[in-house]
Amino acid sequence: MKPMKFRTALSLLPLAACIAHAAPQARDLGLGLVYRRVLSVPADLPRAGEVGGHPCVLDLRFADGNRTAAGALAAWLRAQCSPASPVFLLANAKTSPLLLAWPTGPVPLRGLVVLGPASPGFKPDIAIEVSLETDRRACAALDKGATLASLIDNAVEKPRNDEARLARDHLSDSASGDDDDGGADLQLDRPEPPRPLTDAVLRRAVQLHRALLALKRL
Repeated sequence: MKPMKFRTALSLLPLAACIAHAAPQARDLGLGLVYRRVLSVPADLPRAGEVGGHPCVLDLRFADGNRTAAGALAAWLRAQCSPASPVFLLANAKTSPLLLAWPTGPVPLRGLVVLGPASPGFKPDIAIEVSLETDRRACAALDKGATLASLIDNAVEKPRNDEARLARDHLSDSASGDDDDGGADLQLDRPEPPRPLTDAVLRRAVQLHRALLALKRL
């Protein structure tokens, strides 16, 4: 019985490996925009028909790959990119340089826009002002199953909340006048609550897609 159990366990190893390295599914960003997280090329690239002719966010931040992977990525981009179905490629300084050598080469591909935090070794088409550590935390949250909306909506709504708070505080100070008993000072001494984690790079890609829609470019 023991040899049989051993052979059965061995037979299940390939299946377990396939499950562990299964390509992630495309996720919906709304209005025809599809998101795909890619950590391994070509395994995580969208399959034929999965993205179709839709605009796509291809997230290659912290992705690894060799020359063969770079060739597969180049072929996928050639098949997918067009002015009508652009690819918003997210990358950073920790994305494999081999993967970025072709997309960011001297001959731009129509429909391809590279976004990410600029660094000495990485110059995206659109540079986002965010630290690599914050970018890493946002990617880690995505890899652990965080919803796309939770990492985008927080950042979009934050300025509005700040403006409303400043207006409220200003009105409160004006109404208190000389009768202020120091309560406002106590309010100012309270520490600000930690801001929710946001993905500035992904948010900019979504904003760019929405802007193109508004301009009727898509």
